[in-house]
Amino acid sequence: MPLDLDFVRSQFPAFTQPGLKDQAFFENAGGSYACGQVIQRLTRFYRERKVQPYAPYAAAQAGGAEMDEARARLAGLMGVKGHEVSFGPSTTANTYVLAQAVRRWLKPGEAIVVTNQDHEANSGPWRRLAEEGIEVREWQIDPLTGHLDPARLKPLLADGKVRLVAFPHCSNVVAEINPVSEIVSMAHAAGAATCVDGVSYAPHGLPDVQELGTDIYLFSAYKVYGPHQGIMVIREDLGMRLPNQGHYFNGASLYKRFTPAGPDHAQIAASAGMADYFDALHAHHFGDEPDAAKRGAAVHDLMRSHEIAICQPLLDYLAARNDLRLIGPRDAAKRAPTVAVALDGAAEPVSEELGKLGINCWAGDFYAVRPLTAMGVDLEKGALRLSMTHYTSTADVSRLIGALDQVL
Repeated sequence: MPLDLDFVRSQFPAFTQPGLKDQAFFENAGGSYACGQVIQRLTRFYRERKVQPYAPYAAAQAGGAEMDEARARLAGLMGVKGHEVSFGPSTTANTYVLAQAVRRWLKPGEAIVVTNQDHEANSGPWRRLAEEGIEVREWQIDPLTGHLDPARLKPLLADGKVRLVAFPHCSNVVAEINPVSEIVSMAHAAGAATCVDGVSYAPHGLPDVQELGTDIYLFSAYKVYGPHQGIMVIREDLGMRLPNQGHYFNGASLYKRFTPAGPDHAQIAASAGMADYFDALHAHHFGDEPDAAKRGAAVHDLMRSHEIAICQPLLDYLAARNDLRLIGPRDAAKRAPTVAVALDGAAEPVSEELGKLGINCWAGDFYAVRPLTAMGVDLEKGALRLSMTHYTSTADVSRLIGALDQVL
């Protein structure tokens, strides 16, 4: 079934706003538009429920119930338990907290694996553990293609000392979708847990974390049509073994163990609007389905199918040019629709000229300094990034290609 783009865009107030409605938005990897359901819930919370939640009066009870709803419904869409979902101020902050827990969990002589394909959020906090004497092993990408080859992981695990493998579902510049289940199986067979950064993947369909098999899955709500929160799934088995990072008296509660500061009540509550939106997509395209994980999987496939169709013409266009370097796979089915290119000159002036033509995008390193450096991209020039999601239209892409012809 094709995606009903008119229905999709009707769920996002940005498409009717002066200053936005006539623009083609290609900076979704930096942060998506918020869906109307999230905006409504956030506004309602501040207007009606901005009190200490869970207290024994109506407004507090309503606020607490909405926070619990957000956790339970997002967990259902991802096929995990409600208490395995935690919220924090950002994915970077969440990873930092997890790294402190892992620091205390590891024993002398044990090691972790990180990649140089990651956004710095899922690399820097882990690498800093080397300051504590923990061995940090780097799983390196192919410098020509940016590909993260599972075969290169195998020797890093061979001695049985690795206890954690941290890697991305896909990179925010390479965008190739990594075989998560395969990598997780390799790590588990070697006695290592896994932490998957899904920030660049989750906007294109929430994954079935149960099916992926990973112990930790991280993503950012503000890139998945929601508020500015980091969301992390921590499977119960690992989460209760890692040292508690919250208040000592909250140690028995999994979703509180890795939230050392008071959570943002309003934004957690508003995150239920993300589930509202995904369920509205499902109901419009498929009808009723009582199983939340099946609804999540259907919406995931619906979004991905549309994104593959709109992304391929852009990839074909860019691959045919001889004045730029297209980073990542040329097959849209193998990647997220986040397309980075290295130009002969500086990239930011190009993004500025595109902005004058109504093409909203940006240039720079996007905190992906390690993969860009590994691939030989000049950081002073940066990369031009053109990122789409399921609400991007074929007309938007055609307009982008026309603008690139004019500017380049």
